[in-house]
Amino acid sequence: MDDVVKKFEQETKSVIDDWKLELSGIRTNRPSPQLIEDIVVDYAGVPMKIKQLGSISVSPPRDLQISVWDKTMVSAVSNAIENSPLGLMPSVDGNMIRISMPPLTSERRTELGKFVKSTAEKVRIHLRMIRDDANKNIASQESEKVITEDQKFSLKNKVQELITKSNEEIDSLLEKKISEINES
Repeated sequence: MDDVVKKFEQETKSVIDDWKLELSGIRTNRPSPQLIEDIVVDYAGVPMKIKQLGSISVSPPRDLQISVWDKTMVSAVSNAIENSPLGLMPSVDGNMIRISMPPLTSERRTELGKFVKSTAEKVRIHLRMIRDDANKNIASQESEKVITEDQKFSLKNKVQELITKSNEEIDSLLEKKISEINES
């Protein structure tokens, strides 16, 4: 009976965790290793992420540094960053790559804000679909006489409480990310 609620809770947590990961890769005025760590580099014919080829660190106020472990890969990593849609210009110094993050323009801040809001809405839609599936499962259990009508309403209330809690978490994360984007 509570399996439906537990499964629902796991699915909603998974969706929100995936979204948090996506948010961490969206550029703000603060440099973050997550911004570049998943850029793919061709390493001897094998696609690898930058985080697999070197260590990434933040050098305040707006710089990222990548210490590439294999010196022969420095130019490939640098080119991958330069060719990424992030619009970053790396500079190479030995096996160290430095990236100075230019400040965001007001137009870019607006675009990023709209993008983050649209991803939040997609997450909400996904959660509604999961909720609908859980509610259908609960209703089918009632029609098969596995649970009583009172249990059905109790389970549906638990599902709705979890949705409300998830939406509050989405709102909080969205507000935090937009404030990060808009800070100078």
